[in-house]
Amino acid sequence: MRLTVAQALVRFLARQYTERDGHRSRLVAATWGIFGHGNVAGIGQALLEAGPVAMPFLQGRNEQSMVHAAVGYARQSGRLSAHAVTTSIGPGATNLVTGAALATVNRIPVLLLPGDTFATRPADPVLQQLEVPYAGDLSVNDALRPVSRYFDRITRPEALLPAALQAMRVLSDPVQCGAVTLALPQDVQAQAYDWPEEFFAERVWGVRRPRADRAEFAAAADAVRASVRPLIIAGGGVRHSGAQAALAAFAEATGIPVAVTQAGKGVLPYHHPAEVGGIGHTGSATAARLAREADLVIAAGTRLSDFTTASATLFRNPAVRFIGLNLDPYDAHKLAARPLVADARETLDELRDTLWGHRVDPAYEAAYGADKARWEALVNRAYAAPDDDAVPTQAQVLGLLDGLVDADDILVNAAGSLPGDLHKLWRARSADQYHLEYGYSCMGYEIPAAIGVALAAPGRPVWALVGDGTYLMNPTEMVTAVQEGVPIKVVILDNHGYASIGGLSGAVGGEGFATAYRFRAADGSYTGDPLPLDLAANAASLGMAVIRARTIGDLRKALAEARVADRPTCVYAQTRTPDTVSGPPPAQAWWDVPVAETATRASAVEAREEYDRQAAQRRRHL
Repeated sequence: MRLTVAQALVRFLARQYTERDGHRSRLVAATWGIFGHGNVAGIGQALLEAGPVAMPFLQGRNEQSMVHAAVGYARQSGRLSAHAVTTSIGPGATNLVTGAALATVNRIPVLLLPGDTFATRPADPVLQQLEVPYAGDLSVNDALRPVSRYFDRITRPEALLPAALQAMRVLSDPVQCGAVTLALPQDVQAQAYDWPEEFFAERVWGVRRPRADRAEFAAAADAVRASVRPLIIAGGGVRHSGAQAALAAFAEATGIPVAVTQAGKGVLPYHHPAEVGGIGHTGSATAARLAREADLVIAAGTRLSDFTTASATLFRNPAVRFIGLNLDPYDAHKLAARPLVADARETLDELRDTLWGHRVDPAYEAAYGADKARWEALVNRAYAAPDDDAVPTQAQVLGLLDGLVDADDILVNAAGSLPGDLHKLWRARSADQYHLEYGYSCMGYEIPAAIGVALAAPGRPVWALVGDGTYLMNPTEMVTAVQEGVPIKVVILDNHGYASIGGLSGAVGGEGFATAYRFRAADGSYTGDPLPLDLAANAASLGMAVIRARTIGDLRKALAEARVADRPTCVYAQTRTPDTVSGPPPAQAWWDVPVAETATRASAVEAREEYDRQAAQRRRHL
């Protein structure tokens, strides 16, 4: 079959599927793209020729945003279906790097197809080519190597045959998946080749559910039986495995409490008796106390990042040991854990059966249940909004949303102070309601990711929650939502600056330096009047329906109106800083942000004293 390389790739992608538990999904369901001279005559022409049934196309505004949208889609699809992203060479390609890093850190599949400089080098350099005097085969696309789980440059047509198969293998592998990059020189894209018809046969990539090694499984079961104060930490791997029901059944059978990471929140609904809230620096007091006293921690589907372990200060019981339930051996062995390199759903079901009749002490269950009730009272206090004429706090905004949504709604967030408040306060009602990207915590993820989520979950209300800092970094994909008629709901909370990092700056001796959106004062500092920004007007200029809310009463009505809107809608509200009574509870565990060892300003000296006190609690789990 004689086709160009680009035509062959598009035809090949249209015939790839995943299958898990008898459910088949299209592996690459659509392609995002922005065209330039490096892809318009190759991939662009191939997409036009293939047509929207074979390969649906989505027009983006920013290359990084297109990757974020693809990540949102793939995560909502359970990593069983993904999107491709095509760009031109040069800046279009390098704009992919941040999105690729986010996908790889979070283990979410996305296929990147950046254009590349001429393989045949008829002219050297060409437009937008980076010249590297010591290496003629390098291009800016090599910046994607460290953030890709698989990378290849297709310098001859026949090289696509093995590379395309390897790309699909990685995209569909629950251990290896992340960003996959096939760099496509612009001359090779347009080159014709006689392709074997077998290359275009329908292929189904099975998604494995491996069982644990028998000896390791037996050792883990014995460790659970011997424990007195066990704790489960549930991460995103539980969600990706579809192990929510298995986790619930295991917790109900054993009484072991379940704390959740940012990626794992929602794997049990908030009202489940064993669900004790977020774990780590942004988690609940209940989970923190359980973690400090635990003698066994079952880390299920989590990377055990510094936020989860409170920078290795959280687990303080000298006898504590760990079980690492993870598909990836790299993660399963962290904290010197007993590894269970296996699928979460299969293993939790098997553990429940093996441990049948074993249960924690009823007093332990009663204690954490009572502690959870006390934490819920603090959440209620933070959510309370009795004065409809007042300007809302951020926690009160979440409280108003909490009173409005049901299990169908999906919240998308990634950066700023919102992740901390959401992890502490949000009451997740369904397995996929809480969509937090906190592996890379990338400002600008929320709006494009919400589009991807909405494409994967049509008909469900999808909320992108952003601060003013995040909004200013990446608002342009709202144009795509308008163009495609995707009725996302964007909530802009304006606190006039980088409030989250401003608070951290104050805590580490930085005194909030350069974190407010203000004019310069006479002394050169950013402490003058607030900048005259109108983010609501900006959103309207991009085609969004906009509702301004000044007070709590206004906001309650605006959120209700946005929820039922059938077009992309933005709710804009300024928030106030809460007092110590009405705000969310403070951090329940530490996070290591090094403070200057020597300084002349009193704030930094005091912050260093507190840093040294906290750092002394750190331990190596060996």
